[in-house]
Amino acid sequence: MTRTARALGSSGRGALRLSLYLLWTLLLIPLQALAVARGWRLCRTLPRFYHRVCTRLMGLDVVVRGEQVAGGPVLFVSNHSSYLDISVLGSLIPGSFVAKTEVGTWPFFGLLARLQRTVFVERKARTSVDKQRDDIGGRLDAGDSLILFPEGTSSDGNRTLPFKTALFAVAARRIDGRPLTVQPVSVAATRLDGIPMGIAFRPFYAWYGDMDLVPHLWQAFRLGGMTIEVEFHPPVTIDGFSSRKALADHCQRVVADGVARAISGRPDAPVRAKETAPQETASPTPASAPAISDPAHGSA
Repeated sequence: MTRTARALGSSGRGALRLSLYLLWTLLLIPLQALAVARGWRLCRTLPRFYHRVCTRLMGLDVVVRGEQVAGGPVLFVSNHSSYLDISVLGSLIPGSFVAKTEVGTWPFFGLLARLQRTVFVERKARTSVDKQRDDIGGRLDAGDSLILFPEGTSSDGNRTLPFKTALFAVAARRIDGRPLTVQPVSVAATRLDGIPMGIAFRPFYAWYGDMDLVPHLWQAFRLGGMTIEVEFHPPVTIDGFSSRKALADHCQRVVADGVARAISGRPDAPVRAKETAPQETASPTPASAPAISDPAHGSA
């Protein structure tokens, strides 16, 4: 069997991983449901532990660069190419996701999203933007960090789509008198069993367009180990920008540059996008993040 054939996986591997994933998930669902119902602090910390185990079960080697802002609340904004992004980011960030309303209605995965206290938004209803902003703002006011996919859909993993700006309005919120911290994050699938992915292999990770979920998910369980590179960029606040659109554009450029460097195999190459806010506004100071090595496709 060639190295490429091994990387593309086997049914035996897929069946084992799927069985372990289902067993692990079904084991934790009752505990998380009870924690959410009782308002225990565990409901905020258990999902991160759950996703860490899921990344290992799926054979995902998560490589982290940069420094994640410690504490909260923080609005993390990331590119999005796969439902696997949920476990990748969920294994690193103690927070909840912002996802389109339809995700909450999906069989099984909708339940997982609700148990992680996902904030659901109606992406196409412009009249509800104020309510969506208030829902997100309420969670931030409560001290929760949130993860937003501003592209509004998933990409093919080879590029970063333009960021939609509407929900960046929440960045104007003041938390204890201070501007909300926004941290851009890049996620890129770069290797499959040590083989550089390239355009040909990246669809094994990326789920986009009219791809069917079940066949893609089964293929993901069968694959060899995948390397996923995550880069936490310097945090910013809206005070450093003239508008929410300027903030969104900055975040998109920084995230896109991080993705481009990662998939080109040069993650440590000089940063082309401007990574800091204007000089007159100091960015929050990040704390060191731990370097550790359920799906919301099409989040708002």
